[in-house]
Amino acid sequence: MSASYAAVGWNKQKKIYDWLIACLCFIYLLLFISVTLIINEQATFETLLIRSTSTLAVLLLHIILAIGPLCRLNKKFLPLLYNRRHLGVTMFTFALVHGSFSLFQFHALSNTNPIISLFTSNTNFGSLAAFPFQVLGLFALIIFFLMAITSHDFWLHNLSPKVWKTLHMFVYLAYILVVMHVMLGVIQYENDPVFVIMIFAGAITLVILHLLAGSKERKLDNMKFALQREGFVYVCPVAEIEDSRAKIFYIDKERIAVYRHNNKLYAIHNVCKHQGGPLGEGKILDGCITCPWHGYQYLPHNGQSPPPFKEKVSTYDVKIIDGKVWLNPAPFAEGTERPGAEIK
Repeated sequence: MSASYAAVGWNKQKKIYDWLIACLCFIYLLLFISVTLIINEQATFETLLIRSTSTLAVLLLHIILAIGPLCRLNKKFLPLLYNRRHLGVTMFTFALVHGSFSLFQFHALSNTNPIISLFTSNTNFGSLAAFPFQVLGLFALIIFFLMAITSHDFWLHNLSPKVWKTLHMFVYLAYILVVMHVMLGVIQYENDPVFVIMIFAGAITLVILHLLAGSKERKLDNMKFALQREGFVYVCPVAEIEDSRAKIFYIDKERIAVYRHNNKLYAIHNVCKHQGGPLGEGKILDGCITCPWHGYQYLPHNGQSPPPFKEKVSTYDVKIIDGKVWLNPAPFAEGTERPGAEIK
């Protein structure tokens, strides 16, 4: 979290993360090119570049789409999510290199504009065996471009979190376009099924991860709270909530995080104003509830971000009776101060 916009805000963790990305990408490209030359000594520079960058971009895309559900299943993956946008921009860069060289290789050697040639050289849209798959790749690249140039928080703030999130959810449409682009290209130009197997395995893995993460969320949402008293609902024993940590409860369509801090319990809305991160999965740092996704912070007693920040979330009343936590799911206005419940 920063008080002003900066072109790049690298801390020590981000520098390490980016160096790891750079090294892994370099190693992948080196191995891919080396293995390809061993198998096919006649491979040209253009072919090596186009194929190595395309497979790397697809691999990075699968990793990016897997980070979200992995974090829902295990908090140890949260550092990857915290820096996921760097990975997304890296993926776009390699996809752009692949697309640019492909456009030059196949459409820049005539008098026709390469972009026009891309759309007019093959119009067999009704044929699976001859479908113009390159067009699908271009549309996916456009989506990745829009996501890359709006990845900074400046755009999230000025577009509004809702619009920004909607735009970045188009990554799933781009993924479908990429899968179709690769599969149709393999059908038309390849005899080796290895690429089909890899794409199929990647897609199945992503589906399974999202289903598992969704199942975990559904179990939380379907929790039943039998005891109710004057608008309050019994949720758990006090001992189940760790110091500086929270438990998340879903009551009356409200997702609420109950935090333990300075021998008191406080309740705030679970959804971060930044990108909808789960505040209840974070922890209290320097007296502030800290979102595990990107570090946005809120004061536990009023749901307000510390000055000069202006984000606010709803607060709720919580009380303790005989060592049991009771929660009222009726929200107060965002930023409303509540006394909390003292643990005796």
